[in-house]
Amino acid sequence: MQIDFEYTRICILQTTRIGIIANEKGGMVLDLGWVITLFVMGFIGSFISGMIGIGGSIINYPMLLYIPPLLGFAAFTAHEVSTVNAVQVFFATLAGMFAYRKGGLINKKLVIAMGIPIIAGSFIGGYGSKFLPDSAINLTYAVMALIAAVMMFMPKKETDRADYSDVRFNTTVAVMAAATVGLLSGIVGAAGAFITVPIMLVVLKIPTRVAIASSLAITFISSIGTTVGKVMGGHMLLIPSLVMVAASIVASPLGAHLGKKMNVKVLQWILAALITATVMKIWADILM
Repeated sequence: MQIDFEYTRICILQTTRIGIIANEKGGMVLDLGWVITLFVMGFIGSFISGMIGIGGSIINYPMLLYIPPLLGFAAFTAHEVSTVNAVQVFFATLAGMFAYRKGGLINKKLVIAMGIPIIAGSFIGGYGSKFLPDSAINLTYAVMALIAAVMMFMPKKETDRADYSDVRFNTTVAVMAAATVGLLSGIVGAAGAFITVPIMLVVLKIPTRVAIASSLAITFISSIGTTVGKVMGGHMLLIPSLVMVAASIVASPLGAHLGKKMNVKVLQWILAALITATVMKIWADILM
C-alpha cells in the first residue's frame, strides 16, 4: 500500500489551519490553545475597535497573519485572513454601534453620505479580491495604512464640547472618499475605518467623538458588502470566524464605553500609534 505523503501533508495543514487535530484515539478535536489564541486576538482588536471607532482589522490583520505561525500553529493565507477579518469587523462594529446609539454622536447625514457608496465599493472589492494574488492584497493593505498614518500626524485642532448637532462637511468629498475606501478595503477584508476616521478628521473636519461613533456605523454598513463579497469569493473558515465573532460581541461594547470617557487627543494618538506600528511591520515584510 502506497502512502501519498504530499497529500497527507496538505491534509494536516488544512486541519491545523482550522484548529482541528487528531487525538490519541484517532478522533478529531479542536485545539484549545489555538482557539484561545484566536479569542485573545479578537478581543484585543475588538476592544480597540469600540474605543477608537475602527473595525479592528488594522490590528487583527497583522495578528492573524503573523501570530499563529509564531506560536507553532499553521499560518493563514492573506485571503483567509481577509475573510475572517471581514466577518469579525461586521460583528465588532455592530456591537460598538449599539454602545454609541445614545448621546447624539452618530451623525446620520454623514453615515448616509458615506455608507451607501462605501458598501457598493466594498462589495466589488471583496468579490474581486479572489482574482488577486496574496501579495497584491498585502500591498493594498500596506498602502492604505501608510496613507492613514500620514493623515493621522497632520495637525488637527479640536477640544471636547457638549453639543455636536451642528457638524457640517462637504458631501461630495465624503461620497467620493467613501467609494474609494470601500473598493480598497473590500480587497483586504477590512471595512476601511482605519483610513475612514483619518479622512473624517483631516479632510472633512469632523470632531473626533462624532468621527468615532459615525465611523462604527459606516464601517458596519461597509462590512456588509465586504463580508458578502468575501464569502461569495471563497476562503471562508467557519471556526476562526465564530471565535473572532464571540470575542467581538464581548469586547467592542467595553471599548466603546471607555472611549466615551477618554480625552479626544488621547484617542487620536492611540489610533495614530496603532496605524504607524502596523505600517512599519507590513512594509518591513514587503521590502525585506
